Amino acid sequence: MKDSFFRSMTWLHTWVGLLVCWVLLLIFFAGTLSYYRYEMTLWSKPELHKNVFQQYDSSKIASELDKAQRYLAEHAADARDWRVYFPTDRKPYVSYAWQTQPEEGQRRGKFVEHVAPIDGEQLITDVRESKGGHFFYRLHFDLHYLPAKIGRWIVGFCTMFMLVALISGVVIHKRIFKDFFSFRRGKGSRSWLDAHNVSSVLALPYHLMITYTGLVTLMMMYMPWGVMTAFDGDTKSFRQQLNPSRVQVKPIGVEAELVSLSMLVPQVKQLWTDDPIKQVVINNPGDQNSKINFYRDTQEAVTDRRTAISFNGVTGELTSRGIDPDSGAQNTHDVLIALHTGRFAEHWLRALFFISGILGCAMITTGTLLWAVKIRQKQQKQIKQGAKASFGLRLVEGLNLTFISGLPLATAAFFYANRLLPTDVINRAQWEVNCFFITLAAVGVLACVNRTKAAWRFTLALGGVALCAIPLLNAVTSNSNLIDNIASHQWPLVGFDLMCVLLGAALFFARGKLNTKPVVRATKTASTRSNLKGNAPASTATKEGA
Repeated sequence: MKDSFFRSMTWLHTWVGLLVCWVLLLIFFAGTLSYYRYEMTLWSKPELHKNVFQQYDSSKIASELDKAQRYLAEHAADARDWRVYFPTDRKPYVSYAWQTQPEEGQRRGKFVEHVAPIDGEQLITDVRESKGGHFFYRLHFDLHYLPAKIGRWIVGFCTMFMLVALISGVVIHKRIFKDFFSFRRGKGSRSWLDAHNVSSVLALPYHLMITYTGLVTLMMMYMPWGVMTAFDGDTKSFRQQLNPSRVQVKPIGVEAELVSLSMLVPQVKQLWTDDPIKQVVINNPGDQNSKINFYRDTQEAVTDRRTAISFNGVTGELTSRGIDPDSGAQNTHDVLIALHTGRFAEHWLRALFFISGILGCAMITTGTLLWAVKIRQKQQKQIKQGAKASFGLRLVEGLNLTFISGLPLATAAFFYANRLLPTDVINRAQWEVNCFFITLAAVGVLACVNRTKAAWRFTLALGGVALCAIPLLNAVTSNSNLIDNIASHQWPLVGFDLMCVLLGAALFFARGKLNTKPVVRATKTASTRSNLKGNAPASTATKEGA
């Protein structure tokens, strides 16, 4: 530890932030994009951009369920479960889906979804395979190419470091409010420190909330001892007691006719009155042990709980009224999870969450750049004498270039792959993901050989061009474009195009700042030289003459 509490906290803040900052940047970046994962997923399936968008209509629920039941019985009779999705603000269409029986060696079967068009004609089945925005959602807590459990442990470890960095950062900022209003341009490391302070303080409540709730989302994995003690290690019993309506039932192998889904709608409306239905899930259709769950759209309620009204799939008997026990601990946990996911947020609040996430990315990037600038200044004398920069400095500068300029470019590559890869490619969705990481790796290779401003300008410009051209890519590779989408009020698609243009413009702005040469401030130097010669500075002479 250092010789004072303040210096100890400064040391702690520097190193807990630096050691995991690039993983944190990946987590923050992917998590921020996840606020619009449904919009990104919709954009990535251009086959759905015409004749499918519709609003929820409670008067059509019964007829839609009749159509869905007939269709699923014909096309997915052997499926493990059936699902009927109704329109929501972020997924504005009706679709029928099912999960096939898992093959040997698989934990889950394949998920298939067909979309119902507005005109009631044949369902849209030929939709390209793509993870869309769900890739970024899973990436920010599972990482990729790693077993999910290992990825979540890594994310939890880095998140704890982030929480320590935030708390120590608050402690060492003695002038936190003054620093918030201070930004000195062209001052080298001082400017990077000011940028770090502003981006940190401006969204500090969000940063603390998102970091702490991120740990809460996986707290049973990180701290399982309470559950293991109370339930003697039987976590399955814990989950069943926590949410009885979500208990999975297994088929018993006895065939039985499924009850008419539309006959259950009056009971659901009686319990939920005017609350919209989000989806209906039928487990084990055609089996004696089938189960039907109705889930409602929680809309703007600050909750992440998915409570269902459940029926026996054969008799239609009501088995769960969708009312969970009122537990203070569970309600608190549920609210914290909802704050992290932001699913309750309407448009303006979601945009505020997104901007706060971008500020989080800026906080991390300015912190890493500040460290690199300070270390390079310390080594400047040795570098001028022909010595190489230290390995640590070269490593940090290379990782900075790779992740800071590489992540936006890799994201653009992901969406270009979505539109340019042939639709019949095997494992097409995975190849979209591969293109993301291949692009990120390519920037990493560039960073190994060239970490100059020229490399930064090149990658930033390439990312800016790619993102700004996304609306043009959509117009060329789909049956809609930005103007058509504005005219038809397809705001999710409009918002995605505009978001890409704004992010591309931000990259061009950053590139322009790299082209700016520092202003040489020679006034003080000239004045000092004049005094050394025995002459009064010009400003002083003017005063005396006056």
